[in-house]
Amino acid sequence: MRITISGVQLTGDLAVPEGAKGLVIFSHGSGSSRLSSRNRFVAEHLQRSGFATLLFDLLTEQEDQYRENRFDITLLTTRLVDVVNWVQHLDEVKDLHIGLFGASTGAASALGAAAALGSDIIFAVVSRGGRPDLAGPVLAEVRSPTLLIVGGLDEEVLDLNRQAQDQMQCLKDLEIVPDATHLFEEPGALEMAAQLATDWFRKYLEPGKQHPLRE
Repeated sequence: MRITISGVQLTGDLAVPEGAKGLVIFSHGSGSSRLSSRNRFVAEHLQRSGFATLLFDLLTEQEDQYRENRFDITLLTTRLVDVVNWVQHLDEVKDLHIGLFGASTGAASALGAAAALGSDIIFAVVSRGGRPDLAGPVLAEVRSPTLLIVGGLDEEVLDLNRQAQDQMQCLKDLEIVPDATHLFEEPGALEMAAQLATDWFRKYLEPGKQHPLRE
């Protein structure tokens, strides 16, 4: 589908299973797109579990030609916020609770968007191999329950995630996938990450469930 926001047109892929339990919007990492094979794997796992998913290109083709745009967290966060606002007017999903899934640098824009929109709009966030530290001072403003998933062998990113977890004031958890590196290429690693994400969204996106905003 075509997503028209703030004078630009983005391309997105929306999947809505019958009786969907919630909507998960993906924020891909730098150098990636809505066609990311890893994000699509997670999205298909979520769809089989009854969740609608939206994968979209954060940048236009012209914008993506400039490498600095891929690391412009402020731009990407604003773009994600605009898409969340846009999708709430779509008849197919307007009544669904929304969660965000961010991979790599996309985790920073997901957390920034969650901080900007609040927990009454963003009900949960999941980061896979993410760089939440790039969200900077807004980490402390996130109120949505947040799951950080990191590979056990991705030591530098794991350390950054632990530091980010300490700064966050919301309900949060850090799950380590044993023997996995940054891209979760090891056998079973991506499957485990997808299941952890699905369990988190099942816990916080399905309607009728009440949860504390703090640990």
